[in-house]
Amino acid sequence: MTQTNKESQLNSHFLIIWFGQFISSIGSGLTAFALGIYVFHLTGSATTYSMVLLAAFLPALILKPVGGTLSDRMNRRLLMIIGDLGTALGIIFIILMMFVGIKGFWVIYCGTVVSSIFVAVQNPAYKASVTDLVSKEFYSKASGLMQVAESSKFLISPIIAGFLFKIMDVKAILIIDVMTFLIAISTSFYIKSNYPVTKQEIATQHFCKDFTDGFSYLFKNKSILLLISIISFITFFIGLLQALLGPMILSFTDSVTFGVSQTIATTGMLIGSSFIGVFGKSNQKIRILSVSLILSGVFFSLLGISANIITITVFGFLFFLVLPFINTSLDVLVRGNVENYMQGRIWSIVSLISQLGMAVAFAIAGYLADKVFNPLLEPNGALASSVGAIIGTGTGRGIGLIFILSGLFVVITAIVISRLKMLKILDNSQVIS
Repeated sequence: MTQTNKESQLNSHFLIIWFGQFISSIGSGLTAFALGIYVFHLTGSATTYSMVLLAAFLPALILKPVGGTLSDRMNRRLLMIIGDLGTALGIIFIILMMFVGIKGFWVIYCGTVVSSIFVAVQNPAYKASVTDLVSKEFYSKASGLMQVAESSKFLISPIIAGFLFKIMDVKAILIIDVMTFLIAISTSFYIKSNYPVTKQEIATQHFCKDFTDGFSYLFKNKSILLLISIISFITFFIGLLQALLGPMILSFTDSVTFGVSQTIATTGMLIGSSFIGVFGKSNQKIRILSVSLILSGVFFSLLGISANIITITVFGFLFFLVLPFINTSLDVLVRGNVENYMQGRIWSIVSLISQLGMAVAFAIAGYLADKVFNPLLEPNGALASSVGAIIGTGTGRGIGLIFILSGLFVVITAIVISRLKMLKILDNSQVIS
């Protein structure tokens, strides 16, 4: 087989895996949207809403380094299958409990935690397999396509879930999600792994050493460590957006309108990802990262200026439009500065560090909204006559103020990134062999 044909086959294998993950992502988006609306309608609390997000997010985040180490030692295709199966089992647990009449919040928390644990197995293997299945010149395009799949849970799922809520209950929506996992598993069975690990290699390596080697490798690369530490600060504010956008919109409209608004807004992510998938060849990733962060911060702030669904949708669209440029810049900067044999471990550790901020945001977002900022902007609140005169008062306006302040912090951080010489060297360092 010629080199060109081999590269073509590798790329086609990636597309098959990508398709399965695309469909699965839509199903996961249905579940996330449905469970969020379900608990918010029961409680009317931003805290309960954000706790569901935390239960789905934190176990996967904490365990990703373990999953990453496994993905560098084992068959990545097999790990993706195990991960998808386990994630589906968590959803099945919630469905079964609901069918027998057990509907406490602990059921939702337990099911989402189980699913999240297996995401920690599946995601690093999927992320690392890109280096196996895609030739170097297609890294940016592959990253763009992966973001298209990831964005489907925000782009396609909300509008579908919003309307499904009108004709079926939450159990039926969860069953649809389980079916999408079966499609993802089928695509993983279809392709063959191109990253073989021999029995001798596994026998002569110690898991704990592989685990710690990943951290050692990263901490020696000061530039990547600095970059992802700064990104962790930014993901804190993005976590606030993810946890509180739903409660803010649902405070003045219904789930269908929320779903339509979110779908329209996240169309920006699809357009941005598609643009990168076709034209993503720039080597000035730090500059793209800085400019994109500045723009995203501005749009983030403008999301909070009004309790008007059109305004929120427009600035949400612009925010999501630039988000893929941020993600792709980070993806290529890390992927291009890490050897292939370390990809699984490094990606999982990068995810752990860079998304710690988001975990903190999920943990405190509800409290900040319900107990601090919303009371400040009630009609008789402390900021009603000052800030409230500009952005309005009432339910959800405190969340708007959180968004305004968060966007300003993102802009300041982006300016700092653009001036750090230690980060600029990442554009020129390519160590993948």
